[in-house]
Amino acid sequence: QVQLVESGGGLVQAGGSLRLSCAASGGTFSNYAVGWFRQAPGKEREFVGGIIRNSGYTDYTDSVKGRFTISRDNKNTVYLQMNSLKPEDTAVYYCAVDVNNWYATPSTPEEYDYWGQGTRVTVSS
Repeated sequence: QVQLVESGGGLVQAGGSLRLSCAASGGTFSNYAVGWFRQAPGKEREFVGGIIRNSGYTDYTDSVKGRFTISRDNKNTVYLQMNSLKPEDTAVYYCAVDVNNWYATPSTPEEYDYWGQGTRVTVSS
């Protein structure tokens, strides 16, 4: 059973930065896609971006392109570097793993097999 643990959330002023981490354990998959999602109060869960574990291929939603960067280390941790944060980035951020996608990072939550518990990001104006 794969377990995902997010960390790094917090309160930051607009224009600031945060780095979220997603540590995976318990799985022995040769490759997989990791997606970052966020959910603001009263809104649906939204795809932020994703990365393919082996190739490092990344994809981002338009609203974060140029501000957010997803990376991974050589073990099982994926990072979401968030710069130039805006109040509208305020949400609970989740990472998720799709073990069946090795070439793309799906933008729909239903594609993902495992989820973390989320970490809250609040951006003040």
